[in-house]
Amino acid sequence: MQMVMRRVPKDPKTGLPKKYLAGAKNKKKKAAEIKATAKAYKAGKTINVAAISKSRSDQGKNGKSKTSKRKR
Repeated sequence: MQMVMRRVPKDPKTGLPKKYLAGAKNKKKKAAEIKATAKAYKAGKTINVAAISKSRSDQGKNGKSKTSKRKR
């Protein structure tokens, strides 16, 4: 019996899976960042994970960073 792989729905403009861009304020910018990171990773270049994490969290739905408890 042969397994049939399910295809994920892709965004027609960027070619990335729709779920990668869901909730982004600027889908084009987020897609460009994902593609650039993938290209650098495949080329074996170093990747600044902290900068990528910050960029992706800023692209989120509300864009606000969580604040810690107020200091007295």
